[in-house]
Amino acid sequence: MTDYKATLNLPATDFPMKAGLPNREPETLKRLDGLYQRIREVSQGRPQFILHDGPPYANGVIHIGHALNKIIKDMIVRSKTLSGFDAPYVPGWDCHGLPIEHKVETTHGKHLPPEQVRALCREYAGEQVALQKADFIRLGVLGDWDNPYLTMNFANEAGEIRALGRLVEQGVVFKGLKPVNWCFDCGSALAEAEVEYQDKSSEAIDVAFVAEDTDKLAAAFGLSELSKPAAIVIWTTTPWTIPANQALNVHPEFNYALVDTGERLLVLAEDLVESCLERYGLEGQVLATAEGAALELIRFRHPLYERFSPVYLAEYVELDAGTGVVHSAPAYGEDDFRTCKQYGMSNDDILSPVQSNGVYVSDLPFFGGQFIWKANPAIVAKLEEVGALLKHNRIQHSYMHCWRHKTPLIYRATAQWFVGMDVPVDGGATLRERALKAIEETEFVPAWGKQRLHNMIAGRPDWCISRQRNWGVPIPFFLHRETGELHPRTVELIEQVAQRVEQQGIDAWFNLDAAELLGDEAPLYEKTSDTLDVWFDSGTTHWHVMRGSHPMGHDEGPRADLYLEGSDQHRGWFHSSLLTGAAIDGHAPYRGLLTHGFTVDEKGRKMSKSLGNTIAPQKVNDTLGADILRLWVSSTDYSAEMAVSDQILQRSADAYRRIRNTARFLLSNLNGFDPATDALPADQMLDLDRWAVDRARLLQQEIVEAYDTYRFWNVYQKIHNFCVQELGGFYLDIIKDRQYTTQANSVARRSCQTALYHIAEALVRWIAPILSFTAEELWQYLPGERNDSVMLNTWYEELAELPEGQALGREFWADVMRVKEAVNKEIENLRNAKTLRGNLEAEVTLFVDQSLQERLAQLGDELRFVLITSQAALAPLAQADEQAVATEVDGLKLRIVKSAATKCARCWHLRDDVGSNPAHPEICGRCVENIEGAGEVRKHA
Repeated sequence: MTDYKATLNLPATDFPMKAGLPNREPETLKRLDGLYQRIREVSQGRPQFILHDGPPYANGVIHIGHALNKIIKDMIVRSKTLSGFDAPYVPGWDCHGLPIEHKVETTHGKHLPPEQVRALCREYAGEQVALQKADFIRLGVLGDWDNPYLTMNFANEAGEIRALGRLVEQGVVFKGLKPVNWCFDCGSALAEAEVEYQDKSSEAIDVAFVAEDTDKLAAAFGLSELSKPAAIVIWTTTPWTIPANQALNVHPEFNYALVDTGERLLVLAEDLVESCLERYGLEGQVLATAEGAALELIRFRHPLYERFSPVYLAEYVELDAGTGVVHSAPAYGEDDFRTCKQYGMSNDDILSPVQSNGVYVSDLPFFGGQFIWKANPAIVAKLEEVGALLKHNRIQHSYMHCWRHKTPLIYRATAQWFVGMDVPVDGGATLRERALKAIEETEFVPAWGKQRLHNMIAGRPDWCISRQRNWGVPIPFFLHRETGELHPRTVELIEQVAQRVEQQGIDAWFNLDAAELLGDEAPLYEKTSDTLDVWFDSGTTHWHVMRGSHPMGHDEGPRADLYLEGSDQHRGWFHSSLLTGAAIDGHAPYRGLLTHGFTVDEKGRKMSKSLGNTIAPQKVNDTLGADILRLWVSSTDYSAEMAVSDQILQRSADAYRRIRNTARFLLSNLNGFDPATDALPADQMLDLDRWAVDRARLLQQEIVEAYDTYRFWNVYQKIHNFCVQELGGFYLDIIKDRQYTTQANSVARRSCQTALYHIAEALVRWIAPILSFTAEELWQYLPGERNDSVMLNTWYEELAELPEGQALGREFWADVMRVKEAVNKEIENLRNAKTLRGNLEAEVTLFVDQSLQERLAQLGDELRFVLITSQAALAPLAQADEQAVATEVDGLKLRIVKSAATKCARCWHLRDDVGSNPAHPEICGRCVENIEGAGEVRKHA
């Protein structure tokens, strides 16, 4: 038997079938060292797109959430680059704050000199940045890794101080006594974003406050006098606040009842009388009712101390639990504080017996020197001893905790520095009004983020920006020792401090002798020792990074096109950046906000080491490769929680193999093809090839639109489906015969290779934002002259459009695909029945209506090549019914029989003319023509 293998154009490529990503990806990183800067060079002069990086915290190795975040950012930056933008990406890190200081204290011990703490914190943060940076680079994230921004860089620290100066200049910074979230373990105030809620078991108590103004109480209920002692009852889950009680709150519009319980009269909300009496094990009769407003300013005695608690009206009182009366400790509750201030209570009047470490001051009667949580039982016991306790039990409820220490927090009134939400900015609109207006001007992805952020801004209190720590950017204020007022030259002094910090870092402030700046005035003033909230650090990066250490962005600000973080940042970085941007520039520092969800396992459970369901990106890189992780990110809708597990990543690996195998098929069939000499113009290409290129052109429009709107899962679906369906299931299947059997330099083959080349050029760009490593590998194997990286280019522009009125146009090939799918189904049925062994044993007759018959007839004998059968014929639809020989598949009637012809040893088609040439008795006439003649002519497929 003659070996005709040498006469075939068999596929060949060095592009490996097995990806070997864990080993090959690091090699790609080395080869493309310096790529980011080369992209910057070729992008000069293009319109800019700025994605400003929200800084991860410089503490600990990156987790799957970090990887998710950075990969999404990278896909955006890469896709914008391919769309013709100059899209720089400057990664950054948040470097100050308590967790780093706490880590240093844990490692080196507490009570170190402050300057040593700061030095150790700076050293530790630098180490963490180096570790995280290496992991981000390994994920294939393009960025200015040699020059990232760090909030602890001297220039950024100085820039942050200047941003504070701008806020002072705008008149929105003030010092005040207000309850703030306080953590005893941190020893400092916390930002809203540092608070999380967990279940907590608490002591719930009902406490009676005996009436002092009995005549006024009687009159409020329309009585001439009270027949027996009376008391008003409160319910609370924080017994430790009772020593600080200074008032009682009732709702002005609720009805309150005076209830006779035998020994005494109790004042309770009318709607809660029945449930309260049942809780106390008492029976009672309502003597009279009155609106809460009638009780205003009536005094009751504190149950433990010789002072009075007047009734203040407050609309925050609710009837869902308790007694309808709220005990007010203004030092330990936001609503309490606000109401007491409205009734004229001064800062000096407010009692604050709890110290920063959670211990009562030593001179507090009964409980001095005790830690508040441990004092709760003692307080309950004392209330019972004096006859004030009506009920005591324990309840489980959601309570605020420190997100770092996982310990309960309290509200604690301390003197802090605030940014006022309702203070006019520079004499104009308030900061709240500015921020809410800025939200309306911002594009949100997903759209629900707009209402979420709006609600947070609309209802938030003033922003406490001061902290009591060592490792943070200082609040460089000088306060008058007698009046407590800021120095009149504060804005000027802040700039002088910033200049020193720019040269020496934050130690420049802490080591500063006030006389250096104040001269003879120095004895009159004292330096503040507070540091700025770490959210102020990151929230002002639009100032000290985008117009400071790394100038970038557009006019009006500058202003980033996009901020992108997890959904928790509506109360974090998005939030603080919005407030500082609105205060300084009058608008948000971003035009758009993109929010992604958090990672969960395949059962929807939160990632947890205790559950053993965490996925380490480092492990994925080492076992599957970073491109598999990137493909998972692209395939998942980030607007909700994102499920990931070993099994899910394995499915991504399976999808990856399909895409890679498609790319390898394209490359292997471009063997011997030089686009400079072998590519055909569109009007000389076969109809099927022109359709394939046009289909890729239309798909590219959809892919680019999906990239532009950040719908990466649509990009993934479209690319994967194209590889599986239009290419793998149709086009590539059909062209194999023509590609392998026609003459190497024939129009039939070169037309096919031209289409494959155009599709490969487009495909490598489509996948570049997602499969960054694989795209670079594929780029190296594509024929023709090219630059070093796919990322030095833009979307492929040589995909020719099918002209209007093309006879074998898009609708025609849609019909062909439908017909081919029906034929394949029936052949598969016959294969399962052992009637056929493969497509080329089949002879098919299609029974179709006149319109479809006329369309398909345009293919002539090439219909068999499209259907990949050895014979294909068309017949009128009526004949199918007459002969009752047709099978109906998906609405198409057809007949398939096994061919009785001889199999060609070269093309494997079963043809009657096999052996018609004595010199080649084993092959068909077509193959003889392709070997010895001018070559077969194909027009369509």
